Amino acid sequence: MKRVAPLPATFAMLLTVALWAAPAAACSVCYGSRDNSSPLVTSARLGVFLLLAVTVVVLGGFARFFFYLRHRARLAEMDGIASEWAQLQRSPSS
Repeated sequence: MKRVAPLPATFAMLLTVALWAAPAAACSVCYGSRDNSSPLVTSARLGVFLLLAVTVVVLGGFARFFFYLRHRARLAEMDGIASEWAQLQRSPSS
């Protein structure tokens, strides 16, 4: 008995399901409603802007944190250089 390869069989099944599928019904927002002042369209816009605002705030927080780390690294470097310079000035010259 010959085995059917799984890829062609899967492709044939998906093609059959896609051809017999019923069209999906969507709301007026999904179809691009011409009524831009409807509460549904306004709420969808506000939701998008809210999600964008949250994203900007989170990315801004990350950026601020990395600037803070850079600032602290510079302070630590300057402190290390200052202490090294003080040690050199205190050491007796040979």
